[in-house]
Formats: sequence, structure tokens, C-alpha cells
Amino acid sequence: MYSVDIKSEEGSDFQPSPAVGGGQGSANSSVREGQGDHGPIVDRKTSLTAKLNWGSVSKTLLLAYQSFGVVYGDLSTSPLYVYKSIFVGKLQDHQNPDAIFGAFSLIFWTLTLIPLLKYVFIVLSADDNGEGGTFALYSLLCRYAKFSLLPNQQAADEELSTYRNGPSRQSSVALPLKKFIEKHKNSRTVLLLVVLFGACMVIGDGVITPAISVLSSLSGLEAANKKLTQGVIILIACVILVGLFALQHFGTRKVAFLFAPVVVIWLLAIFVIGLYNIIYWNPRIVAALSPHYIFKFFKQTGKDGWISLGGVLLSITGTEAMFADIGHFTALPIRIAFSSIVYPCLVVQYMGQAAYLSKNIDSIPRSFYASIPEALFWPVFVIATLASIVGSQAIITATFSIVKQCHALGCFPRVKIVHTSTNIYGQIYIPEINWILMIMTLAIAVGFQDTTEIGNAYGLACMTVMFITTFLMALVIIFVWQRSTLLAVAFLLFGAIEGVYLSAALMKVPQGGWVSLVLAFVFMNIMFVWHYGTRKKYNFDIHNKVPLKWLIVLGPSLGIVRVPGIGLIYSELATGVPAIFSHFVTNLPAFHQVLVFVCVKSVPVPYVPPEERFLIGRVCPRPYRMYRCIVRYGYKDQRRDNGNFEDLLIQSIAEFLQMEAVEPQFSGSEAGSFDGRLAVISTKDIQSSSSLIVSEVDYGMQNSIQSSKSLTLQSLRSAYDYENPQVRRRKVRFQLAQSPGMDPGVREELLDLIQAKEAGVAYIMGHSYVKARRSSSFLKKLVIDIGYSFLRKNCRGPAVALNIPHISLIEVGMIYHV
Repeated sequence: MYSVDIKSEEGSDFQPSPAVGGGQGSANSSVREGQGDHGPIVDRKTSLTAKLNWGSVSKTLLLAYQSFGVVYGDLSTSPLYVYKSIFVGKLQDHQNPDAIFGAFSLIFWTLTLIPLLKYVFIVLSADDNGEGGTFALYSLLCRYAKFSLLPNQQAADEELSTYRNGPSRQSSVALPLKKFIEKHKNSRTVLLLVVLFGACMVIGDGVITPAISVLSSLSGLEAANKKLTQGVIILIACVILVGLFALQHFGTRKVAFLFAPVVVIWLLAIFVIGLYNIIYWNPRIVAALSPHYIFKFFKQTGKDGWISLGGVLLSITGTEAMFADIGHFTALPIRIAFSSIVYPCLVVQYMGQAAYLSKNIDSIPRSFYASIPEALFWPVFVIATLASIVGSQAIITATFSIVKQCHALGCFPRVKIVHTSTNIYGQIYIPEINWILMIMTLAIAVGFQDTTEIGNAYGLACMTVMFITTFLMALVIIFVWQRSTLLAVAFLLFGAIEGVYLSAALMKVPQGGWVSLVLAFVFMNIMFVWHYGTRKKYNFDIHNKVPLKWLIVLGPSLGIVRVPGIGLIYSELATGVPAIFSHFVTNLPAFHQVLVFVCVKSVPVPYVPPEERFLIGRVCPRPYRMYRCIVRYGYKDQRRDNGNFEDLLIQSIAEFLQMEAVEPQFSGSEAGSFDGRLAVISTKDIQSSSSLIVSEVDYGMQNSIQSSKSLTLQSLRSAYDYENPQVRRRKVRFQLAQSPGMDPGVREELLDLIQAKEAGVAYIMGHSYVKARRSSSFLKKLVIDIGYSFLRKNCRGPAVALNIPHISLIEVGMIYHV
């Protein structure tokens, strides 16, 4: 007897920690060794508790160590270019020790208020089932209030264990605001646009960060060898950038394994150099920790000092990664790593640079490399180059994740998503995005060749994302945490500070800051066009559904020939019968014996547990043999093709049929419509079900096409299997178990289901052409007929995205006039 092993799939995603496994082994040994002697058992229980506690501590410390290679690469390389970016423009007229003391004081308090106080102590607590980032905050808001614009959402989605909906109680002040946003669609649209704009800025970071990081690290070559021209340095930078993007297909895990020690060595190196510079050059720099020097700085520099804040904010670029990558490491390890290592190392390094520059004013344009003792120059240069690559890797990985989340929200065209790790969620590689990022990064590096102008664009993008996070966090405090509105207003003080920095960054738009805005504009247009066209197509499907009364009047045969087999009809509709079904049977009056309407949709949670993924229901009365299957995924779920979807579907429908027979809420009149009555079919229930006996047959010993089929079809199948070994599936055969107490109607329906599965499974999808109506405005025709049409033709097809075998695919042509 064979059963589908779902536990092995879950095990691949959630591995037990070694500490826990070791603890269990110790418990068993203590029982064996301590039998008959209660004293040793008590001692061993105490020992076991100590081992578990140490195991938990060691695991936390290990995660904290690993986080250096993914989270802090970008933030830790900021000392390469911060002081140079501050003292540019008119602030060059204020290059004196007091201004340098004030600049360091600004950097210190910026690092303290935003990364340490705002993110480490507050924002990291606002996770969505362990996930972070702007999409996690938006997902929380969509669940605790009706802010979502996702189509085909159902009440059953709120029963997911990861939905974690909170109490409906709201404060008297927050309730009117919640009702206003829920009532006005424009308010919800603006909220989504804000989130997407933040996502576009992150994607822009993915273009800018590699360019500024690598160019800044290579600036040491120019300082060490005056004979090297700028063109040679740019060429070396381009070679490094091409190599960086070429390595992405190996996966984050393999590349990041080497990154953690690089960042740790880099942080320790800049800490030691900073401490040396403080002691050797100017120990009085410690006094600049006082905010008094900030007031002196602005009193001396005035408006020029305010504009220089665009350079100060570069000291906190990369901070958002702490929140975005919380799902990989959890909050505690990230807090430990930043508070104990990253924060003190950066403070000491910036202090050391300021101490050096206060005595060497002329070295400001090459502040970092000039402050390094000559004996350590080349080792630090090598480490700096490696650290800059690490910082670039972190933002590239984040860009892949953001694109995947935008796609889950229906706001980005379909792309190929490669999961580079079978054990760790979220480690993905997107080839199309990778090469687009590489081309744009090379264009920026070659086009600007100046880290100051690139830094202006970089700072604007990073501060915009932080400002949006502050805005969303204020809403989370009100609607999710359900705290006082005054607390949310107090948190918005961070937004006021960030607003000052953002205003200074906007002043540098003509000096390179426009790059971030252009990149955001391009990606926002792509997202808007795709989302607009997708929603119009979905609304067309909603308004052109096949009436169920029409199907019921036709009778179980539907007025057509019902041929053996199962037809899986894919659409975005969670209820009703899609128009492609009537279009198909109108042109070809024959269909399969068993019909299943399949809807694969996203829900506003990061992950959907595998045992809650399937919703099964009946579309028409029992003789029609028509069912509905809704497959739910979270915005961070991995849509893997394990080759057993068809088998799980058959077992889920069989489980539903038995549940329907015994549970009154699923029973009804034969003449009535059952559409809308859905049940969550747990994979655990499937495993314990005894209605179907599942046997596995060696695929190589069986012909996948029966001998009664044509020889041509057999050869096509053989050629397909040979050319696509990765999609070859095991041969599974179902048999009905002997159960005298089973209802005869259920038995007959199960037998029909098994026979249809043996005859074969076909996948039916709509091959749609979306066109604007003739009466549409010029702008709508431009968006639909040109923009959306171009994106659909040049993105991955829906069959590829859903891992549907091409040999079993039937596409139905449809024209949508929207």
C-alpha cells in the first residue's frame, strides 16, 4: 500500500534544529541509563534543560553570525564614501575641524535614532508571521482591515492558521479612519501605490548599490597609484560587476556562506583602524558625541549644512535590510548582531575618520583610504572590495524577493523564479531581472563614473523606503497593534526626522538624484500597466461567467459528448464557470467525463501551510461530475512542481466526496447548485483516508500511453519524456477499497473518478488577447493595446508559471474587449 508522502515535503521546508534533535537523543539515553535510580534521572533532566538552553543560545548566535553576510554588507560599507559625499558643493567652503566634528555628531545620532532605536527596538517587532519588509506591513494591514485590492478573496481565507486576525475592537479615534479607508477605493489604491513605490525604490537600489559599492572600493587604487586612469578603474569595476551578476544563479546560500566572515573581518578591521585614528590623531573627537556640535554645525553652515544631510543619510543606507531579511534570521539574532558588533564598529570608524580629517582637511575627497595606515592599505583594500561585493549581493537578493512579492500581488509580469535552496524559504534567482539589473548597473557605472552623483541617487532611494516604512508602521500601530493614536503620532516623529533628510536628498535631484526617480517611474509604469490590464481581464471574466442555471437546464451531459478523462480548467475565478468553458464546447462539442475548475490564487499571508492549501467543492449536482479546486499560496510561498499535483487533487476530491456524504452542511438537493460550498481538505486527512488504495508502479515498466493510442502519440510522449527528464512523473494507480458501509452514490462517483484518472488528465487554459474597446479613450488604448500587450507577449506564459506539462496542455483562444 502506498500513500503520498507530504511530510517529506514539509520536512524540506522546515528542518528541525540540530540542538533539538540532540536534546531528544539525550533524553532517550537518560531514561535508559537512569532506570531504577530516580536521582540520576533528575540530574539528567537538569542536564537536558541546560543542553536545550545552550542549544537555543548557540543557534541564535549562529544566526546572528550568518546575518552579517546577508543583512549588513551594505550598511557596513558606507564609511567608504560618507564624508566625501557630505563635504561637496558649497560645503567645501566650510571644511574646518568644527564642521567635521559636527558632521560626525550628525552621523552618530542618525545611526542611533534610525537603525538602533527605530528599527532594532520597534520596527523589528512588526513582523508578519516572521516576515518583514513593506509588503509584510501591507499584508498585516490588509488582514486587520479591509484594505486589500487582491481579486478573488474569500471568507475561507480568513480561517487560515497564518491569517492570525486580531480582535475587531478599535479605539474611537481609529475607527472612523479605518471606515474611511475601507469605504473609499481611492484611499486603498493610494495605499497600494505607496507600497509599490517603495518596492520600485528597492528595485532601484538593486541597480545603484552595486555600482556605488564597487566604485567606492576601487577608489583606493586611484589613491595608491596615480598613474591609473579613471577609465581603467571603470573597466575593472565593470569586470567585477559582470562577475557578481554571473554568480547569482548559484544561489544565495552558496555565495553567502563565504560572505559572513568577509563582513566580520571588515567590521573588525575598520573598528581597529578607527580606534587607532582616534588615539593617534585627535582623542578630543569623543566630545562630538554631544548633540551640541550639531547645533554648532548648522549655525556655521546654514542652508549648506541642511543640503549636506543628503550625504549624512548615506551612513544608514542598507538599514531597511534588517527588517526585510528578518524572515531568514528572526529578530533576536539581527538585534544582537547590530547592537553588539555593527553599531559600535561603525561608530568607532566614523569617529576615527573624523579624528583624522580634523588634522588633515585636504584628505576629505579620499577620506577613508587616506586614514588607513600605510602598512595596512593593501589588506584593507582587498577586504573593502570583497565587502562591497557582499553589500551588492544583499540588495540583489532583496530585489529578487521584491519582484516575486509584486508578482504575487498581481503587479508584475510573470517571470521565471528559480528556487536555489530546497531547505530555506525565500532564496530565489530570477534570470530576467538579474540580467536587466546588470545592464542598468553597468550603464550607471560607465555613465556617471562619480560616486558622489551615484550616492545622491542612492540616498534618495533608501530614505524614501524608510519614510514609507514609517508611514506604514504608524498604521500598523493603530490598526494591528491597536494602540493609542498618540503613540502612532509619536512614532511619526521618526518620519519628521526622515522627512528632513528626504528634503535634502530631493535638493540633489539635478546632481544625480534623478536616477532613482527615473528607475522608480519605469518600474511603476510596468507595475501599473500589468495590474491595470490584469484587473480589467479579471473583471471581464467576472461579468461573463456562464450561468449555472444554463448548465443545469442542459442536464448532466451538458448537451455534448462526455469523453473519458479529467479536464482541469484553469481560470482566475474562485466562483462560477469561466467563459473559456462555453467558448470551448461551442467550437468543439465534446468534453471530459470529469471537470475540475482550478483557481491558483494568492492570499495576503506570507505562507499557506501545505495542509490548508486546497479548497475543494462541487459546482453542479452529483451527476454532472463537476468540481472546483482552489489552490492558495502566500506572497512568499514557493510554487514547486513536485509531480504529484494530479494525485493530490484526486485524493482531495475523494476525501471531499466522503465528507459531503456524512456532514450535513455539504449535502443538498440534487437540483440545487453547490457552487460556493467549499471545504479545506487537509493532506493529513488524505493520508489517513482508507477509501482509496494508492499503488506506485515503476514508470519505466509501464507505457504512459495505452497501446490503443496511435503510434504517433506514443512517439511524441517518448520524445517529450526523453527531452524533459526533470518532469517525468511516477505512475500512480488508484483502487477503491472495500467498504460495505459506503454510500452507493459515493462509491459510483469514486469509481468514475478513478476511471477518468486512468484515461488521462488534460489541462485547459485560455490563450487570451486583451484589447481595448473602440469607444475607449486614447490613453486606455495606449495602456491596453500597446503596453499590456507588449508585456504579455514578452513575459512567461501562464502554463510555464504554473508548471503545466506542455504535452497535456489545451489552449482556448479568447479575445477580451475591456
